[in-house]
Amino acid sequence: MTRIRTTHVGSLPRNQIVADFLFAREREEAIDPAAYDAAMDHATHEVLRRQKEIGIDIPSDGETSKISYATYIKDRLTGFAGDSPRRMPADLGDFPAYAEKIARGGGTPTYRRPRCTGPIGVKSMDPLAHDLRLMREALDRAGYGTGFMNSASPGVIALFQPSDIHPDIDSYMTDLAEGMRHEYEGIVAAGLTLQIDAPDLGLGRHMLYPELTEEDFLLRAERHVEVINHALRNIAPANVRLHICWGNYEGPHTRDIALGRVLPVLRKLRIGGLLFEASNPRHAHEWTVWRDQKLPQDWVLIPGCLDSTTNFVEHPELVAQRIETFARIVGPDRVIAGTDCGFGTFAGYGAVHGDIAWAKLASLTEGARIASARL
Repeated sequence: MTRIRTTHVGSLPRNQIVADFLFAREREEAIDPAAYDAAMDHATHEVLRRQKEIGIDIPSDGETSKISYATYIKDRLTGFAGDSPRRMPADLGDFPAYAEKIARGGGTPTYRRPRCTGPIGVKSMDPLAHDLRLMREALDRAGYGTGFMNSASPGVIALFQPSDIHPDIDSYMTDLAEGMRHEYEGIVAAGLTLQIDAPDLGLGRHMLYPELTEEDFLLRAERHVEVINHALRNIAPANVRLHICWGNYEGPHTRDIALGRVLPVLRKLRIGGLLFEASNPRHAHEWTVWRDQKLPQDWVLIPGCLDSTTNFVEHPELVAQRIETFARIVGPDRVIAGTDCGFGTFAGYGAVHGDIAWAKLASLTEGARIASARL
């Protein structure tokens, strides 16, 4: 029997103690280092234990130590300080009353997004080394052989944290790629799969480049891909997977660029797997793209079989049907069941309640079991 493996995008709900510590550190408040480390250690071990208990095959550390999936780099790279203005996704700008409702409801996390104010270089590899050591210990205790670890793409860093010193975004991303390269290579050297989080290749269309035509955006996306590939030049593609995202928020998403339009650009990535949204109402229909366009020979597809913005718990039978759809197109050996996006993109915030997120992941593994038996 072919067994469909399961994974997810990476971030998982942090407990309140972890979230409080992360935001206290973000505010540069005095904290007890021993208590901070103990909280992170316990939470990381717990998140690996729960993934194993539920049956997730390819786990992460839940991004426990990160306040968000992109701004954490200020602790690892030099040249970042202050804060950055918030950009509104163009689709929310089309519905200003709804955007105002979200803002009033406290659905937007408040934290700094330091901008680039100086030369970019490696500030410290210690935070990465700590995360890698802790994950290795937690993997071993939970009974896992290996897992994956997230890292931000140069383009998504540039999306949220603009530069004051670079003449253009291309030179900025080039410097970011060289700075992030050390983290990418460190993750792989530790025996983990590297996951590049690259919302800039989807969300970037209506947030970073909303004024461009689709054709011009695709030319910009080509440059983003070139920068990613340059940063990955010393890593075998089989050790890398990439997540494209159109924004992990409940909104109209009427400005999302279609997967079919951007896929020819994505095909040029030096990766072994692609994670993409396949369950939410704006992208669930795009399974036909994989039927109509040839899959790169060495790629594994990791479609989102759970929507990460709704508290509905998908029925395992629906999950199984979604898995089978892709397995019939590219073969079951080239499909891993995943999620649309993370469940804890920002510490302490998430559209999906923490307990429900774990219930959804349990439904994912049960759906994969059903699909495996039928396939």
